[in-house]
Amino acid sequence: MRGPLPAALHRWDELLSAGKKVVAIGGSDAHAYKLHLGPLKRTVFPYEFHFHAINNHILLPRPLGSDAISDTSLVLEALRQGHCFIGYDLPAPTRGFSFTAHGLQKVALMGDELDRKGGVTFKIRLPRRTDCTLFKDGKPLRTWHNRDLCTHNTTEPGIYRLEVYIQYLGKRRGWIYSNPVYVE
Repeated sequence: MRGPLPAALHRWDELLSAGKKVVAIGGSDAHAYKLHLGPLKRTVFPYEFHFHAINNHILLPRPLGSDAISDTSLVLEALRQGHCFIGYDLPAPTRGFSFTAHGLQKVALMGDELDRKGGVTFKIRLPRRTDCTLFKDGKPLRTWHNRDLCTHNTTEPGIYRLEVYIQYLGKRRGWIYSNPVYVE
């Protein structure tokens, strides 16, 4: 529960840098352990615990409705486009996080491409004050400490993604991992 393996993040950055648009999706390695000590029985780390820990937050253009086929299509399309982020919601809810890139012609969400002509402004909104690092082409570009709003301007093409960290149980842990915005 400290975040993804560094080798996995490195491999993801390699694939992105090679021109492959790989969408990151997270999940828990769920194992419910049943302990027995005589007549006492206890489940340690029940499935409900794991399913509340690491979540995929999907950005949808409209709320889900009552049509399962339409809703499924909407969710799958958002995942395909990379309009999502991974949140470790156990220490604190990640709802309310946003990472957008504002250009001359449009606002790009995670997973989108954006023309750098005229400059690009990244806007980051965090659910609480904490630390975050903006990565460009797999390398740390800028880090903010104890902030809940961050901005960064650029005219440089690249693949930009965000990692957010939080203190939990005395350790610095990965809290939010964005999918990238592609600046061309």
